[in-house]
Amino acid sequence: MSNIQTNALDASSGSPAADSARMLTIALGIGQICAWGSLYYSFPLIAEAMMAELGWSKVDVYGAATTGLVLAGFLTYPVGIAVDKGYGKVLMGAASLMAAVLLGLWSQVNSLLGFYLLVAGLGALQAAALYEPAFAVMARRVGPSKARAGITAITLWGGFAGTVFIPLVQFLLDHWGWRDALLVLALINGLICTTAYLGFIRPEKDAIQSGGSDNATTPTTDKEEVKAAFHKPVFWLLMLALTAYTATLTTFLFHIYPMLLEGGLSTSDVVWAIAIIGPAQVGGRILISVFGSRMSMQRIGSFAVAVYLLVFTIMTLRPSSMWVITMLFIVFGISNGIFTIVRGLVVPEMLSRRAYGAINGLLIFPSTLTRAFAPVAAALLWSSTMSYDAVVWAMAASAAVLALSFWLAAWASNSVTQPQEVV
Repeated sequence: MSNIQTNALDASSGSPAADSARMLTIALGIGQICAWGSLYYSFPLIAEAMMAELGWSKVDVYGAATTGLVLAGFLTYPVGIAVDKGYGKVLMGAASLMAAVLLGLWSQVNSLLGFYLLVAGLGALQAAALYEPAFAVMARRVGPSKARAGITAITLWGGFAGTVFIPLVQFLLDHWGWRDALLVLALINGLICTTAYLGFIRPEKDAIQSGGSDNATTPTTDKEEVKAAFHKPVFWLLMLALTAYTATLTTFLFHIYPMLLEGGLSTSDVVWAIAIIGPAQVGGRILISVFGSRMSMQRIGSFAVAVYLLVFTIMTLRPSSMWVITMLFIVFGISNGIFTIVRGLVVPEMLSRRAYGAINGLLIFPSTLTRAFAPVAAALLWSSTMSYDAVVWAMAASAAVLALSFWLAAWASNSVTQPQEVV
């Protein structure tokens, strides 16, 4: 990974600016591993342990997570504006510190109301702690038109979050219980994430202040740029594509375990198949870093969504062969890893090089809401038929909407920016 970062951030020299950007990338990457691991991947494991001890229902526990994700959706736009104005350091550092406090308080909770308040707060903090603000910080540091390499490297780091934290949290649960596990996660946020963000996000080093082609514009100009985005068909097509992508992905991740069991696979086979997805995602991102550095996001994204559509179309046949499912999940993981990069770069390459955080926040607003409600909608669909057949067809239909809307956005884009030479 270090070689990819070195080549990506500045192939020409070891200048202080390039070294600073590399250190920022590493800090953001480590922060993303810990943030995703503690705030997202750990939740189902902690929730199951809590339900067993406290007797709460799945609806009660997951309702709190849904509430938090809804709050996060409404915060994406103001968070983006704050990062655009240079407050990324304070915002991400404070979010991590607050997450540490809330995780610590969660470890002491005994009432459902207290649990809802704490988990809703943690969900809201995701708007200031996960990929989108990190992408915006990187875009501000090196300029949106040169952010591709840094964003790719951040996703490479983030791809290991589940691989690191799911075994870690399970170990903590097995040996110390969910309350102590939450205290460990609190320490990770308070020490690692907070230090990474406060120590390495340096607004005074941002390229947006250096007089380059991506230098800062006044707040009024940024507002005009956001308004201009609303008048571009590309904006609305991308919003539809990202919403469909989130609906497909979230439904898949939340329901793939029971869906495969319903299809006749053993528990060990299901766990093995799901475990493949994470490494495949990282592999897809490495492939793009090595072989796709000079390709536009339009081409890369068009390929990724085509693969998505193919995977979910085949899944409607409900294959029962472990080998077929394994291959499908590897291909799915590769395409999903690639599209994570695309998602972070559609703004500078297809919409605007200014107001990255604000425009990106608006683009993903419905996606965040979809991430909150899609699993529940899929569960209701399953309950109406007592079968995952309808859910699989719904995912395939959503993948078709993703592919069609992204292809149209790529075709309609009038502001294609060629990837920089140093990626």
